[in-house]
Amino acid sequence: MKRLMISAAGLALMAGAAHAGDLTLQLKWVTQAQFAGYYVAQEKGFYEEEGLNVTIKPGGPDIAPTQVLAGGGADVVVEWMPAALAAREKGLPLVNIAQPFKASGMMLTCLKESGISDPMTDFAGKTLGVWFAGNEYPFLSWMNTLGLSTEGGEDGVTVLKQGFNVDPLLQKQAACISTMTYNEYGQVLDAGLTPEDLVTFKYEDQGVATLEDGLYVLEETLQDDAKVEDLAKFVRASMKGWTYAAENPEEAAEIVLENDETGAQTIEHQTRMMSEIAKLLEGSDGTLDEADYQRTVDILLSGGSDPVIAQAPEGAWVPTVTDRAFQ
Repeated sequence: MKRLMISAAGLALMAGAAHAGDLTLQLKWVTQAQFAGYYVAQEKGFYEEEGLNVTIKPGGPDIAPTQVLAGGGADVVVEWMPAALAAREKGLPLVNIAQPFKASGMMLTCLKESGISDPMTDFAGKTLGVWFAGNEYPFLSWMNTLGLSTEGGEDGVTVLKQGFNVDPLLQKQAACISTMTYNEYGQVLDAGLTPEDLVTFKYEDQGVATLEDGLYVLEETLQDDAKVEDLAKFVRASMKGWTYAAENPEEAAEIVLENDETGAQTIEHQTRMMSEIAKLLEGSDGTLDEADYQRTVDILLSGGSDPVIAQAPEGAWVPTVTDRAFQ
């Protein structure tokens, strides 16, 4: 009997060991070069070299990464900090463990014929397309900074709830729409407009940029040292993937296409996207810069009568994983 019990215990340990190094990553959006670093790390064997078995789950319009994480469907998610901090304030204990993207890719793209050349003087009375579902926070903060109401009228702006396309600009339903430097701006150009037809305002240049694609886990995950070790390996391998992708944008785009089960992406668009994404990675080794974090928090707190978060968060990010990854 004693011999049988030892054998059963040994089997249990073996079963646990078999699952060590298993990680599931939930992306914020569909398979595209915005997430190339993770696909490259997988394709090039960088995760395998670290002893990891990583499953990458694409997102989409009906998938909220924070909800997937809360439901146990992923170990780590890619999310924008405004959405993550808003969810944390509502009770979901999200923690930022790494920040691959150093800069923001958000901007407003406007038709030059609309007469807009200066946000301070030319937005009033105009219709502006804005993404919601957590992506509206930097925009609302920007309008508050400019002293513009978002309720319309001659002294305010009319907000058009924008879908994830560029149709409102092409159909002239809005003077400006939300775009990312690496995605929708290219779609506008692909539709036949030229840079000379457009005026763009980058959130980075306007001083209202918030941190975008970061890696988040639940607080309880960080209480398990074995999981922290796996996460450190994951971040290290992922940043290796991002470095390779930035240096080899066309190959990275090809790897993305190989993982795109929808067949909706093209090599031209994904290569251009990867080249733009590389600009957002510059200066980042994956470690969150505290000054960038504080700027994001300050912007989210400054939303006038309806701020994104009501108070400065505590414990919303930790250097534990990146310290171990790059020590």
